[in-house]
Amino acid sequence: MLSINMNLVWTIINLIILYVLLKKYLIGPVTSIMDQRKALIEGSLENARRNEAESQELKKRYEDALSHADDEAQRILEEARAGARAEGERMMQEAGDQARQVLEKARREAEQEHDKALDGAKAEIGLLAIQAAKKLLSGGDPEADGRMYDSLLKKTGEEG
Repeated sequence: MLSINMNLVWTIINLIILYVLLKKYLIGPVTSIMDQRKALIEGSLENARRNEAESQELKKRYEDALSHADDEAQRILEEARAGARAEGERMMQEAGDQARQVLEKARREAEQEHDKALDGAKAEIGLLAIQAAKKLLSGGDPEADGRMYDSLLKKTGEEG
């Protein structure tokens, strides 16, 4: 009965140590990378908004110039306005495309980082579970130990 309580205590201590190590070396860096990527994406979106505001300002200036010109100047300015509108749309389209590309790239990279971190954590947890099982199984009935070990491996295989 005493050895079960000590094993329970050691298991809890091991889990706490595992949690602290995972938080420090896995969750912290992944969160930091995700925050950096978020800042990059927000910067790209802000740049797109700024480009949109500039194109709106250009559009307003062209409209003001058109209202004060005579008929010939109005025709020339109308052509310039159409060109500015096309350029503004092109700039907004390019900014939108760039923002989407940055977002998609960041999303893919974040997913890859998450998958890598998850695979590493699964492997490490599996190794720790096997080591814990070995510790639990040492010193007992060999047949019962074998059944418990096989059961643990089966459960670990189903979860992974």
